[in-house]
Amino acid sequence: MVDTDAYTIEGPDGTSETIDIPAGLVETLAEGNEESTTVISDIVVQALAQHAHSLVHHAEGEPSPELVELNEAVEDLFEDRFGMSLQDAMGHSH
Repeated sequence: MVDTDAYTIEGPDGTSETIDIPAGLVETLAEGNEESTTVISDIVVQALAQHAHSLVHHAEGEPSPELVELNEAVEDLFEDRFGMSLQDAMGHSH
């Protein structure tokens, strides 16, 4: 069994969950001296943005106005964090 590192995510309501990630994995994804928590946070923002995008643009049926608004908000957060649009990062535009 491989060693793991524990990371804890805390929500705005005070609930939290700890996840185990194979030791060394986060460091292999880091750029330069980037902190491991920054790497994890980047991945969370990326995954949430991609998932919301998929729900709005690739799911069957028409998305709700609320979902469209949430998708736009997370795409703005993505662009603020990474300096490029989600569509550019994914290699396509909508």
